[in-house]
Amino acid sequence: MIRPVDALVADSGPTDAGPELRLDHRRLARTGIAEAVYAPGKTPAQCAAAVSGLLGDPDGGPVLLTRANAEQAAAALAANPGGVRTDTGPDTALLAWRPAAPRGQNTIVLTAGTADLPVACEALATLTAYGVQATLLADVGVAGLHRVLAVVEPLRAADVVLVVAGMEGALASVAAGLTTAPILAIPTSVGYGAGLEGVTALLAMHASCSPGIAVVGIDNGFGAACAALRILNHSGVAHDRQRSPRAAGHAGRGPA
Repeated sequence: MIRPVDALVADSGPTDAGPELRLDHRRLARTGIAEAVYAPGKTPAQCAAAVSGLLGDPDGGPVLLTRANAEQAAAALAANPGGVRTDTGPDTALLAWRPAAPRGQNTIVLTAGTADLPVACEALATLTAYGVQATLLADVGVAGLHRVLAVVEPLRAADVVLVVAGMEGALASVAAGLTTAPILAIPTSVGYGAGLEGVTALLAMHASCSPGIAVVGIDNGFGAACAALRILNHSGVAHDRQRSPRAAGHAGRGPA
C-alpha cells in the first residue's frame, strides 16, 4: 500500500502503454479516485493500451473507460476481457474493470426526466465501480411535483444525492429543500431552444435559492460521481476517527 505522501514523489509505476500515454498509477493513493481513461480523441488502440496499463498495477483500484464509442469499447474489451459495459448514450458507453468491494454508503441518483438517463447512468456506473450502493430514481421532474414528493424518504436516508436535470434545472433546488444530504447537481443538455444545450440549467442551478448545492459541468455524470466519492471517502474517514479508541477515550474524559 502506497501512502499519499509517498505518491507525490513516486514514479508513475509499471506500464507498457507506450510513449503516447503517461499513466498516473498513484492517483488512487493521492486522491482516493483512480485515473480513468477518457476515450474521445483517442484511437481504439490507445484506449486498449491505457486500460491494459492501468490494470497492470495491482494496487491501482477500479479502471474506467468513459465515453467510449463502439470501436473503442470493442478494442478495450478484446485486450482486457471482463469489463462491465454501461451504455451512456446512443453511441457511447462506460466500461469498468476491477470493481471495488461493496461499501456501506448509500447514494441516490435523481433524474428529472427519462431523457436524462444517459448522464445518470454514467454517474451510477462510476459509483458502482467504486463499491457505492447507488439507487436510481428516474423521471421525477417538477412538472409533476407529486413525483418527487413521493420519494422524499429515500432522499432523506441518502448519504449523497445526485440530481440530473435539463430544461430549467429546477429539480436540484427542490431536492435540496427536502434532505440534509449533500446535493450534487448535474445540468444536462436536454431541452428546447432556450435551454441552450444545458447552459440554462447550469446557470439556474448556480443561482438556486436553496443554499449548499454543488454544480458540475453540463452532462458530466462521471465528474459528479467523483465528487460524491470524495465526500463519501472523507465522511468515512471522519466516522472512523470518531469511533477510534483514542477518540472514544477523549470523549469519555469530559472537559479538563
